[in-house]
Amino acid sequence: MFVLAMRSIRQRPGRFLATLVSAFLGAGIIMTFNSLYDTAGRPGVDPASKEILTTSASVVGGYGTLLVFFAVASTLTVNVRQRAGELELLRCSGATPGQIGRMVVGETVAVALIGAVLAIGPAMLGGQALLDVFKDSGQVARSVDHSFGPVALLSGFDITLVATAGAALLAVRRATRGRRQRGRARTRLAYGALGVGALSTVSTFAFSATDEALMATPAYGAILLSVGFALLSPRLLKGVLERLPLTGASGWLAVRNLRRRADHLSGILMSLILFTAVSVATLYMQGVESDAMRASGAVRTADAKNLQTLNLTVVGIIVVFVCVMLVNSLYAATTYRGREFGQQRLAGAGPGQVLGTVGTEGLILTAVGLFFGTVAALAGIIPFTIVRTDSVLPHQGLGIWLAVGSTAAAVTIGTSLATARRVLRVPAVEAVGSTA
Repeated sequence: MFVLAMRSIRQRPGRFLATLVSAFLGAGIIMTFNSLYDTAGRPGVDPASKEILTTSASVVGGYGTLLVFFAVASTLTVNVRQRAGELELLRCSGATPGQIGRMVVGETVAVALIGAVLAIGPAMLGGQALLDVFKDSGQVARSVDHSFGPVALLSGFDITLVATAGAALLAVRRATRGRRQRGRARTRLAYGALGVGALSTVSTFAFSATDEALMATPAYGAILLSVGFALLSPRLLKGVLERLPLTGASGWLAVRNLRRRADHLSGILMSLILFTAVSVATLYMQGVESDAMRASGAVRTADAKNLQTLNLTVVGIIVVFVCVMLVNSLYAATTYRGREFGQQRLAGAGPGQVLGTVGTEGLILTAVGLFFGTVAALAGIIPFTIVRTDSVLPHQGLGIWLAVGSTAAAVTIGTSLATARRVLRVPAVEAVGSTA
């Protein structure tokens, strides 16, 4: 199986490009922030700087681990489903499910190892730049020098390889297990996340306006609610499509294609929901906190500055990672639709009509992801705003939400249309005859 994995990578390296990019970014982010552990462990670092560096590394390092797993999992899920014919041929040739699983895991780990090695240099530069940000904000002493040592390297490689291997194994199991069995497990996890998330947001009212941990509870509640919605994304998408009154050839084809491919598009919709919920909730709650601090005339403490830096940094990481997840998943999903596009063109549809259908699909996916992500975000924003300011809604306006929505729409629709345009360059007859 190892020989087959290496042969598959050499024969079709483009298939693994999305996994390579996800592993590269994931390992880079993890090593960048965990280099703060190495920096904090240098001799002569004062206790205040050490605490700031350690806290930042632990908080963002945890987010980074989850993001690596979700990024690679969403990419591999699309990849494995597109390879269903190839994997079935291996089974018919005598390969067992365990052997196929080891082959896919071996491919993924090999590619992830290359991505982690390539990420070392950028992670060194990123760690130095991050330390400079803390110095410029006065949270870390100017005398502290950056260090990139064993903690950064070991954590970057270990977490990336373990996360990619787990994601690959999960993708293979999802492709080979019965739909009903995996559907039940997914539903239980979704309802569990929704229940815990709802309790977390409601428990915000048990805090006072001056509690340092006030923001943590609604933020984690919003994240858990978004995870629950994301796990239910195939059902949510089908429910929306059943009530969507679209007319015209492009609209009818878009709804039909989305209904047929709802399970395959769950990774894309999951990314959109998580991106919207985490970005909107974090940015609005940080805005409310900053306004409340200014209104009270209180001097911002080092902990408050650190929290703001962490919030903005986490949002930045999520934006980058979700964009990569969306681009990878959309590119893989659209590239493998060449045969479908060719059949539509042979049936009389022009390239403009095909692109119109793809654009409508992207618009619907974006709208659904924004809606449920916004619902999850509001579930955390409203309790936090009530406790912190006695208002129901924040006073920041729709600017933040519009920026998040515009980013999601641009990435989703832009990637879908650009990839579809590239696929349409292949003649229709050749595309229909292709087995890709």
